[in-house]
Amino acid sequence: MRGWWQDLADLVLPAECGGCGRPRTVLCPRCRAALAGAVPRRVRPEPEPSGLPAVHAAAPYADAVRAVLLAHKERGALTLAAPLGTALAGAVRAGLQNAPGVGPGGPVLLVPVPSARRAVRARGHDPTRRIALAAAAELRRCGTPARALAVLRQRRAVADQSGLDSRQRGDNLAGALGVAGAGARLLLGGPVVLVDDLMTTGASLAEAARAVGAAVREVAARGPAYACEPAAVYAARTREGMGDKKRGTRRKEGNSVYGTGEKAAADGPGQVICAAVVASSPDSFEINRN
Repeated sequence: MRGWWQDLADLVLPAECGGCGRPRTVLCPRCRAALAGAVPRRVRPEPEPSGLPAVHAAAPYADAVRAVLLAHKERGALTLAAPLGTALAGAVRAGLQNAPGVGPGGPVLLVPVPSARRAVRARGHDPTRRIALAAAAELRRCGTPARALAVLRQRRAVADQSGLDSRQRGDNLAGALGVAGAGARLLLGGPVVLVDDLMTTGASLAEAARAVGAAVREVAARGPAYACEPAAVYAARTREGMGDKKRGTRRKEGNSVYGTGEKAAADGPGQVICAAVVASSPDSFEINRN
């Protein structure tokens, strides 16, 4: 019982800052500024994998930012989801500025890259999905219609990515992701922004973009009767994170990824218009300065 009460007290009065360890604060002002105080920037891994959308990151993966992400992901510091979501929302907004024309056709859909099932079981939560929900809430609070749509699933087991180089990660993830159930039709409810907590080689985001594009093309191939029903997903009392339980909207598909270029040619429903992450490797920021 004593341990249970201590856990409850830590939720109400956090034991320490997730970035620097300062007592009795979720995130101290200095660490909060490191996480979300700078202007999000376009980042590029080197080498850049084929099919990677334009990616914006809130901060370099170092020091306090690294500590905060690890505290949330590995130590279950769930109160950090809100500030991490705020940082991710900033990166999403930066990406949308470079994908002009995102209009009233539907909310921006934040599609998180899924964690491996074994990792979710071990951690007791899916950190990227939790941050995506917080980011969608922050975007809505600031006037941008947005919704988190956790429709991607791992279709097969993949090896642990740590220790793998860029090519090995690409091979490891090739064909590993797919869209669950009716998720492909839900994707037609608006333009898609892929989100993750961290980008290293970009292999996960490139595979997520491939999976989204393949699912949307499959919906379009089934014909207008399947893909063009009246939009009902967002008026059907669907809650965040429960999208694949509802039937949804349907319009034509477009090119799913605008690759390594700066802007999408169009922003129709189901298109991956960009990607956003909380943090990326410091080298990816350095490359973008040239």
